[in-house]
Amino acid sequence: MRALWTAASGMKAQQMNMDVVANNISNVSTTGFKAQKAEFKDLLYTYSQPVSNKVEEGQPVNLQVGHGVMPVATSRKFMTGNAENTGNPTDLAISYGMGFFVIENPNDPGNADKRFYTRDGNFKFSVEDDLLTLVTSQGERVLTTDDGYIQMPSNAKDFSVSQSGVVTAKSVEGETLQLGQLQTVTFANPEGLKALGDNFFVTTENSGAPIMEEDGTRETTILQNYLENSNVQLVDEMVRMIVAQRAYEINSKSVQTADDMLNTVNQLKR
Repeated sequence: MRALWTAASGMKAQQMNMDVVANNISNVSTTGFKAQKAEFKDLLYTYSQPVSNKVEEGQPVNLQVGHGVMPVATSRKFMTGNAENTGNPTDLAISYGMGFFVIENPNDPGNADKRFYTRDGNFKFSVEDDLLTLVTSQGERVLTTDDGYIQMPSNAKDFSVSQSGVVTAKSVEGETLQLGQLQTVTFANPEGLKALGDNFFVTTENSGAPIMEEDGTRETTILQNYLENSNVQLVDEMVRMIVAQRAYEINSKSVQTADDMLNTVNQLKR
């Protein structure tokens, strides 16, 4: 019976829907996380009576039955999350714009096509040859507009980042040190980026190549001492969870009903 497989496809679809919702909820406190939404499409239809424009040949409305549903995509919402004040000078939040920080891939540092992109500005300093280098929480280096690193003497102080990403510090003699400008990029289609985990994304053909932001046309605004919170809305996710749960229950009921109908047919033979 077709209804069994149709309802089963609905249960599988709602299971994936629930998986996406659960992942969103579990990342409600993840810095820079972007919520996802499962998308679906209907499956093929069986035509029992095709449409005809001629009255003598048939009816003007199709007689067709669908075969269920299947997941086709998980879209990601890149709306900016709320900025939270941390008081940590190496914490940076992109408060405006669709930009991404650019992170060096430690496994292929010279390859621009293998770089990581992130909205997570939870950066730290690592000590390398008596220099402090700005890195991610996992130790990957943050890149500047000239593909260099943010480095300063270990005894420097007053680390500062402007809204345009210009980084400065003060030497022990009080001299201002120009450390570079943080590289931020945008994408023609950020939803086409591939998520790797660890708050990292990489480019794909669907996302397009990264577009480096330059002074004068820069849209991204950086806030120092802040982190961008997850943009997951718990109320919305709870509603989606309830809808997915009810849809799963109804589809399972359809399976039970179809099974009862088959059982009734089998009883007719006795």
